[in-house]
Amino acid sequence: MRLWFSPSSEVPIYRQLVTQVVLAILSGDLRPGDKLPSTRELARRFAINPNTVSAGYRQLEREGWTERRHGSGVYVRANADPPTTPEQILDQHISGFFRAVRELSLPAPAIRARVADWLVAPPPDHLLLIESDPELRPILQIEIEQMVARPVASSGLGDLAQPEVLRGAIPVCRPSKAKVTREALPAGVELQVLQIQSANTWLSPWLPSLKGKLIGVASGWPEFLTTARTMLVAAGLDPDTMIFRDTRKPRWNRGLDQASGIICDASTVRQKSFPKGPQPIVFKLLAEAARDQLLRLL
Repeated sequence: MRLWFSPSSEVPIYRQLVTQVVLAILSGDLRPGDKLPSTRELARRFAINPNTVSAGYRQLEREGWTERRHGSGVYVRANADPPTTPEQILDQHISGFFRAVRELSLPAPAIRARVADWLVAPPPDHLLLIESDPELRPILQIEIEQMVARPVASSGLGDLAQPEVLRGAIPVCRPSKAKVTREALPAGVELQVLQIQSANTWLSPWLPSLKGKLIGVASGWPEFLTTARTMLVAAGLDPDTMIFRDTRKPRWNRGLDQASGIICDASTVRQKSFPKGPQPIVFKLLAEAARDQLLRLL
């Protein structure tokens, strides 16, 4: 086990020892049954007071990380309890971080600089949907807002050059745009890719109730209309029983009041001119799993 001690630090030497041993145990660098260096060995190697080393070892024993075997030395407990306190859990995450960093072989100054950047950055307080398609953007934003009770903003790729757009934001996008979005984001900004719902899985339960009836399809996103036509025809519905309407056009809702149901997106169903009689059949673009994905971010 490798140890560092900074005599000039405001953190006491014994606490530096305790922290490093705990992190080594949590990361797996020290395993149950491993023997720690003797008090005399550590004191001689690092030119520190033996009483300081003893104080650190006593603290480790009190916290349940180690055990003293009479006449043999100090060992990592074989039955050490898993981390339960917030401090222990935090230490476990920190140890995992440093274990991963060691594998990158980055110089220590670069690591310190990146950690310092993260520490001074404002904590995220909202989600930022990054979507280049202006017709799709409001649809996805509404769906995200329905999933999480937190502010949701949106932008196109061209807006990402402005630092204020990303300040305090957790960027998200759809899978097909992950590559171009990552390329547009500044280095070091993490992007979350949201899961999209399977159109086949969603459509299957609806098919029995749709066949033989007049069905409307309405959206302001052209790809929604094109995909819906393809899926419905492929599923065996008669094209003559379907009415397609682009909500960007005037009087888009004409004739839809005669339909049994209207397949639409989350934005279209909110429009005041949406027909009152037919049943709204809202196709959500984001998968239900995206809700859990978003909640874990906030």
